[in-house]
Amino acid sequence: MKFLSLLRAELQKTRRSGILWILLAAAVILWIPSILNAEMNFGMQAEGISPEHNFLIQGFMAMAWFMFPASMVVVTVLISQTERIHHGMLKMLALPVSTAKLCLAKFLVLVFYSGMGFLFSVGMYYVSAAIASRTQGYEFVLPPLFVMPEAAAVWASSVPMQAFFWMLAVCIRTPVFSIGTGLASIVPSVLMLNTSVWYLYPMAYPFFVITARYGELAENLSMETIEFFPWLSAAVLITLACLLISCFRFGRAERR
Repeated sequence: MKFLSLLRAELQKTRRSGILWILLAAAVILWIPSILNAEMNFGMQAEGISPEHNFLIQGFMAMAWFMFPASMVVVTVLISQTERIHHGMLKMLALPVSTAKLCLAKFLVLVFYSGMGFLFSVGMYYVSAAIASRTQGYEFVLPPLFVMPEAAAVWASSVPMQAFFWMLAVCIRTPVFSIGTGLASIVPSVLMLNTSVWYLYPMAYPFFVITARYGELAENLSMETIEFFPWLSAAVLITLACLLISCFRFGRAERR
Protein backbone atom coordinates (compact mmCIF):
# COMPACT_ATOMS: atom_id res chain seq x y z
CA MET A 1 0.00 0.00 0.00
CA LYS A 2 1.36 3.40 -0.99
CA PHE A 3 2.04 5.83 1.84
CA LEU A 4 -0.42 8.44 0.56
CA SER A 5 -3.15 5.81 0.34
CA LEU A 6 -2.29 4.71 3.87
CA LEU A 7 -2.42 8.30 5.08
CA ARG A 8 -5.82 8.78 3.43
CA ALA A 9 -7.11 5.61 5.08
CA GLU A 10 -5.91 6.77 8.50
CA LEU A 11 -7.71 10.08 8.07
CA GLN A 12 -10.91 8.25 7.19
CA LYS A 13 -10.61 6.11 10.32
CA THR A 14 -10.67 9.21 12.52
CA ARG A 15 -13.48 10.92 10.63
CA ARG A 16 -16.11 9.92 13.22
CA SER A 17 -13.85 10.10 16.26
CA GLY A 18 -15.05 13.54 17.37
CA ILE A 19 -11.52 14.96 17.26
CA LEU A 20 -12.55 18.07 15.36
CA TRP A 21 -15.27 18.78 17.92
CA ILE A 22 -12.71 18.47 20.72
CA LEU A 23 -10.40 20.94 18.98
CA LEU A 24 -13.25 23.35 18.29
CA ALA A 25 -14.42 23.20 21.91
CA ALA A 26 -10.86 23.88 23.10
CA ALA A 27 -10.63 26.93 20.81
CA VAL A 28 -13.96 28.31 22.04
CA ILE A 29 -13.05 27.80 25.71
CA LEU A 30 -9.65 29.41 25.11
CA TRP A 31 -10.97 32.75 23.84
CA ILE A 32 -13.97 33.25 26.15
CA PRO A 33 -11.80 34.74 28.96
CA SER A 34 -10.24 37.13 26.43
CA ILE A 35 -13.69 38.52 25.61
CA LEU A 36 -14.73 38.78 29.25
CA ASN A 37 -11.48 40.49 30.30
CA ALA A 38 -10.90 42.61 27.20
CA GLU A 39 -10.64 45.84 29.23
CA MET A 40 -7.50 44.53 30.94
CA ASN A 41 -5.57 44.94 27.68
CA PHE A 42 -5.64 48.72 28.17
CA GLY A 43 -3.56 48.47 31.35
CA MET A 44 -0.36 47.30 29.69
CA GLN A 45 1.21 50.72 29.02
CA ALA A 46 4.06 49.97 31.43
CA GLU A 47 5.03 46.95 29.33
CA GLY A 48 4.90 49.01 26.15
CA ILE A 49 2.56 46.75 24.18
CA SER A 50 -0.57 47.89 22.36
CA PRO A 51 -3.99 46.54 23.48
CA GLU A 52 -4.62 44.70 20.21
CA HIS A 53 -1.24 42.96 20.29
CA ASN A 54 -1.67 42.08 23.94
CA PHE A 55 -5.13 40.63 23.20
CA LEU A 56 -3.64 38.26 20.63
CA ILE A 57 -0.48 37.31 22.51
CA GLN A 58 -2.23 36.64 25.82
CA GLY A 59 -4.67 34.32 24.07
CA PHE A 60 -1.87 32.50 22.28
CA MET A 61 0.11 32.22 25.51
CA ALA A 62 -2.82 30.45 27.20
CA MET A 63 -3.12 28.20 24.18
CA ALA A 64 0.59 27.39 23.95
CA TRP A 65 1.07 26.69 27.65
CA PHE A 66 -1.82 24.32 28.39
CA MET A 67 -4.93 24.30 26.19
CA PHE A 68 -3.25 23.18 22.97
CA PRO A 69 -0.87 20.60 24.56
CA ALA A 70 -3.73 19.15 26.63
CA SER A 71 -5.97 18.79 23.59
CA MET A 72 -3.10 17.15 21.69
CA VAL A 73 -2.65 14.61 24.48
CA VAL A 74 -6.30 13.59 24.16
CA VAL A 75 -6.23 13.58 20.35
CA THR A 76 -3.05 11.49 20.34
CA VAL A 77 -4.63 8.81 22.50
CA LEU A 78 -7.78 8.78 20.36
CA ILE A 79 -5.73 8.23 17.21
CA SER A 80 -3.62 5.51 18.81
CA GLN A 81 -6.73 3.67 19.99
CA THR A 82 -8.21 3.31 16.49
CA GLU A 83 -6.17 0.14 15.94
CA ARG A 84 -6.70 -1.25 19.44
CA ILE A 85 -10.50 -1.34 19.31
CA HIS A 86 -12.03 -4.63 18.15
CA HIS A 87 -8.53 -6.12 17.58
CA GLY A 88 -7.92 -3.72 14.69
CA MET A 89 -4.15 -3.97 15.07
CA LEU A 90 -4.21 -7.73 14.53
CA LYS A 91 -6.14 -7.21 11.31
CA MET A 92 -3.65 -4.57 10.14
CA LEU A 93 -0.69 -6.84 10.90
CA ALA A 94 -2.21 -9.48 8.65
CA LEU A 95 -1.99 -7.07 5.72
CA PRO A 96 1.19 -6.38 3.70
CA VAL A 97 1.67 -3.04 5.44
CA SER A 98 4.80 -1.94 7.25
CA THR A 99 4.09 -1.12 10.90
CA ALA A 100 6.61 1.72 10.66
CA LYS A 101 4.66 3.26 7.77
CA LEU A 102 1.42 2.83 9.68
CA CYS A 103 2.96 4.48 12.74
CA LEU A 104 4.28 7.44 10.72
CA ALA A 105 0.95 7.81 8.90
CA LYS A 106 -0.86 8.05 12.22
CA PHE A 107 1.65 10.63 13.46
CA LEU A 108 1.11 12.76 10.35
CA VAL A 109 -2.64 12.54 11.00
CA LEU A 110 -1.90 13.92 14.46
CA VAL A 111 0.12 16.78 12.93
CA PHE A 112 -2.75 17.46 10.52
CA TYR A 113 -5.26 17.70 13.36
CA SER A 114 -2.92 19.97 15.31
CA GLY A 115 -2.92 22.31 12.31
CA MET A 116 -6.72 22.19 12.29
CA GLY A 117 -6.68 23.09 15.97
CA PHE A 118 -4.62 26.20 15.23
CA LEU A 119 -6.95 27.18 12.40
CA PHE A 120 -9.90 26.89 14.79
CA SER A 121 -8.02 29.02 17.32
CA VAL A 122 -7.24 31.69 14.73
CA GLY A 123 -10.87 31.70 13.63
CA MET A 124 -12.05 32.08 17.23
CA TYR A 125 -9.50 34.86 17.74
CA TYR A 126 -11.16 36.89 15.00
CA VAL A 127 -14.61 36.19 16.44
CA SER A 128 -13.53 37.19 19.96
CA ALA A 129 -11.54 40.21 18.72
CA ALA A 130 -14.59 41.42 16.79
CA ILE A 131 -16.80 41.03 19.88
CA ALA A 132 -14.23 42.77 22.10
CA SER A 133 -13.96 45.61 19.56
CA ARG A 134 -17.72 46.12 19.79
CA THR A 135 -17.89 46.00 23.59
CA GLN A 136 -14.79 48.15 24.23
CA GLY A 137 -15.09 50.62 21.37
CA TYR A 138 -11.52 49.84 20.28
CA GLU A 139 -10.24 47.94 17.26
CA PHE A 140 -8.64 44.69 18.47
CA VAL A 141 -8.67 42.91 15.12
CA LEU A 142 -5.21 42.45 13.59
CA PRO A 143 -4.58 41.67 9.88
CA PRO A 144 -4.21 37.99 8.87
CA LEU A 145 -0.67 38.64 7.59
CA PHE A 146 0.30 39.35 11.18
CA VAL A 147 -1.78 36.68 12.93
CA MET A 148 -1.15 33.70 10.65
CA PRO A 149 2.69 33.77 10.87
CA GLU A 150 2.40 33.93 14.67
CA ALA A 151 0.13 30.89 14.72
CA ALA A 152 2.32 29.05 12.20
CA ALA A 153 5.46 29.62 14.28
CA VAL A 154 3.84 28.22 17.43
CA TRP A 155 2.39 25.28 15.49
CA ALA A 156 5.74 24.41 13.89
CA SER A 157 7.48 24.55 17.26
CA SER A 158 4.96 22.06 18.66
CA VAL A 159 5.91 19.17 16.31
CA PRO A 160 8.62 17.75 18.65
CA MET A 161 6.10 17.88 21.51
CA GLN A 162 3.59 16.00 19.39
CA ALA A 163 6.23 13.37 18.59
CA PHE A 164 6.80 12.93 22.33
CA PHE A 165 3.06 12.59 23.02
CA TRP A 166 2.78 10.08 20.19
CA MET A 167 5.60 8.03 21.68
CA LEU A 168 3.78 7.99 25.03
CA ALA A 169 0.54 6.87 23.39
CA VAL A 170 2.32 4.05 21.57
CA CYS A 171 4.37 2.85 24.54
CA ILE A 172 1.66 3.22 27.22
CA ARG A 173 -1.25 1.09 26.10
CA THR A 174 -3.69 2.10 28.87
CA PRO A 175 -5.43 5.34 27.73
CA VAL A 176 -5.88 6.73 31.26
CA PHE A 177 -2.20 6.35 32.10
CA SER A 178 -1.15 7.72 28.72
CA ILE A 179 -3.34 10.82 29.11
CA GLY A 180 -2.24 11.28 32.72
CA THR A 181 1.44 11.08 31.84
CA GLY A 182 1.00 13.48 28.94
CA LEU A 183 -0.87 16.05 31.03
CA ALA A 184 1.67 15.77 33.84
CA SER A 185 4.48 16.51 31.39
CA ILE A 186 2.87 19.84 30.44
CA VAL A 187 3.00 21.40 33.90
CA PRO A 188 6.81 21.80 34.25
CA SER A 189 7.16 23.52 30.86
CA VAL A 190 7.14 27.03 32.36
CA LEU A 191 9.69 26.01 34.99
CA MET A 192 11.94 24.50 32.32
CA LEU A 193 12.02 27.82 30.45
CA ASN A 194 13.91 29.28 33.40
CA THR A 195 16.74 26.77 32.99
CA SER A 196 19.67 26.82 30.58
CA VAL A 197 18.63 23.46 29.06
CA TRP A 198 15.01 24.32 28.24
CA TYR A 199 15.60 23.18 24.64
CA LEU A 200 15.76 19.58 25.89
CA TYR A 201 12.10 19.75 26.96
CA PRO A 202 9.85 19.83 23.86
CA MET A 203 6.70 20.69 25.85
CA ALA A 204 8.27 24.11 26.50
CA TYR A 205 8.80 24.96 22.82
CA PRO A 206 5.40 26.53 21.93
CA PHE A 207 5.32 28.65 25.08
CA PHE A 208 8.90 29.79 24.49
CA VAL A 209 8.11 30.94 20.95
CA ILE A 210 5.11 33.02 21.99
CA THR A 211 6.82 34.55 25.04
CA ALA A 212 9.79 35.50 22.86
CA ARG A 213 7.37 37.19 20.49
CA TYR A 214 5.76 38.95 23.45
CA GLY A 215 9.17 40.39 24.34
CA GLU A 216 9.57 41.70 20.79
CA LEU A 217 6.20 43.46 20.84
CA ALA A 218 6.48 44.84 24.40
CA GLU A 219 9.11 47.56 24.20
CA ASN A 220 9.71 47.72 27.98
CA LEU A 221 10.05 43.98 28.60
CA SER A 222 13.22 41.96 28.38
CA MET A 223 12.54 38.41 27.17
CA GLU A 224 14.67 35.60 25.81
CA THR A 225 15.14 35.86 22.08
CA ILE A 226 14.88 32.92 19.70
CA GLU A 227 18.29 31.42 18.93
CA PHE A 228 18.14 28.42 16.63
CA PHE A 229 21.33 26.84 17.98
CA PRO A 230 21.26 24.56 19.90
CA TRP A 231 17.44 24.60 19.93
CA LEU A 232 16.88 23.48 16.33
CA SER A 233 19.41 20.65 16.59
CA ALA A 234 17.86 19.42 19.83
CA ALA A 235 14.34 19.65 18.38
CA VAL A 236 15.26 17.56 15.33
CA LEU A 237 17.05 14.92 17.41
CA ILE A 238 14.19 14.67 19.92
CA THR A 239 11.61 14.36 17.15
CA LEU A 240 13.59 11.64 15.35
CA ALA A 241 14.27 9.75 18.57
CA CYS A 242 10.60 9.79 19.59
CA LEU A 243 9.48 8.65 16.13
CA LEU A 244 12.09 5.86 16.01
CA ILE A 245 10.95 4.56 19.39
CA SER A 246 7.33 4.81 18.30
CA CYS A 247 7.96 2.89 15.07
CA PHE A 248 9.87 0.22 16.97
CA ARG A 249 7.17 -0.21 19.63
CA PHE A 250 4.11 0.16 17.38
CA GLY A 251 2.20 -3.14 17.21
CA ARG A 252 4.92 -4.94 19.17
CA ALA A 253 2.53 -6.22 21.85
CA GLU A 254 0.16 -7.65 19.24
CA ARG A 255 3.00 -9.44 17.42
CA ARG A 256 3.89 -11.45 20.52
